[in-house]
Amino acid sequence: MTALYIDADACPVKAEAERVATRHRVSMYLVSNGGLRPSANPLVETVIVPEGPDVADMWIAERAGPGDVVVTGDIPLAAKCVAAGAQVLKPNGEALTEANVSNALATRDLMTDLRASDPFRQGGGRAFSKADRSRFLDALERVLRKAKGTR
Repeated sequence: MTALYIDADACPVKAEAERVATRHRVSMYLVSNGGLRPSANPLVETVIVPEGPDVADMWIAERAGPGDVVVTGDIPLAAKCVAAGAQVLKPNGEALTEANVSNALATRDLMTDLRASDPFRQGGGRAFSKADRSRFLDALERVLRKAKGTR
């Protein structure tokens, strides 16, 4: 069966993902290091992994495969999941695929290097907007329909 994996630490669309997963009757895994309120929804499992760098990412990467959907803003995790055959969405609805994940990874690495070389270059991108949330809902709906058809 199709599963929906959410890299839940700092994910702004957990509630939206749960609504869509429930509508499609898809199991959803909220994976984090803690601090999440468990859902009463029987389709949603809250997975608390031990503290440590990338432990939640490793948990997801070990399980996600063809027919599954992963929601993450973490580009290295996205690259692993795409390589395993899963469909990946960022919380703003942008799909990460075989065609663009390598470029996203290279851009991420470049920006990390730029920030490290200039201590005055701080901050991230723009704030998460209602339009981002709407794009995510539309994209997740389409991706789950497609994923359920591949299993």
